[in-house]
Amino acid sequence: MSGKVALVTGAAAGLGRATTERLAGLGAKVALVDVVEAGLEDAARTIRAAGGEALVLPLDLSVRSNCASAVEETVKVFGQLDALCNVAGVMKPGPSDTFTDENWDLTMKVNLEAPFFLIRASLPHLLESHGAIVNVTSCAAFQGQAYFAAYCATKAGLTNMTRALAMEYMKAPIRINAVAPGGMMTGLVGGMAALADCDHELIGRIGSPRGLCEIGDVAETVTFLATPAARSYHGACINIDAGVTAD
Repeated sequence: MSGKVALVTGAAAGLGRATTERLAGLGAKVALVDVVEAGLEDAARTIRAAGGEALVLPLDLSVRSNCASAVEETVKVFGQLDALCNVAGVMKPGPSDTFTDENWDLTMKVNLEAPFFLIRASLPHLLESHGAIVNVTSCAAFQGQAYFAAYCATKAGLTNMTRALAMEYMKAPIRINAVAPGGMMTGLVGGMAALADCDHELIGRIGSPRGLCEIGDVAETVTFLATPAARSYHGACINIDAGVTAD
């Protein structure tokens, strides 16, 4: 990725941060987008200390205009864009009969709408650079998960959006793929409050007997798909879920 530029959302922690560090380690200049500015600054310091270049963009992607702003600022500072990694996501579980409008709207805006508007803003630049888009979906796109109706809906939508865009740009010099992880010990999972008044037997069916997935393993795949080494991948969704969707 030497001489190339990558924009990564959700870069303040977890999978997004691990992805930015790997891309920077391969020589990419990285634009880091997240709503948590302190986490972005810490991630950028790590990258710069290792000799890399990092641009910090503290933006709330639930605000539609910020998606275009992230792309515009990246291109303004670095002069180009070669890879877009849509990693940012929110998870708001709860019984559907009491699920709030606010949680529904936030889930839709961050998990489904933001990737589309980031892609829309990035397409002219990625077509010019023969670049790549990598969307992070979830094993929740392929299985029903009790108390996660909104999350499942967004991840299924993002997975099929990836395929639809891949078909639309089949004849264009761009690669569009997705990665669908299982549960990882990120802040998203670790900070999730225990669900009260829920059937924990149903919740337990989400996991794998093999345990949680390693963040680094997923980050390696996201990074690979963002590089020219993944030139034959287009319209793919790679499941990394410790066998959760094997059946």
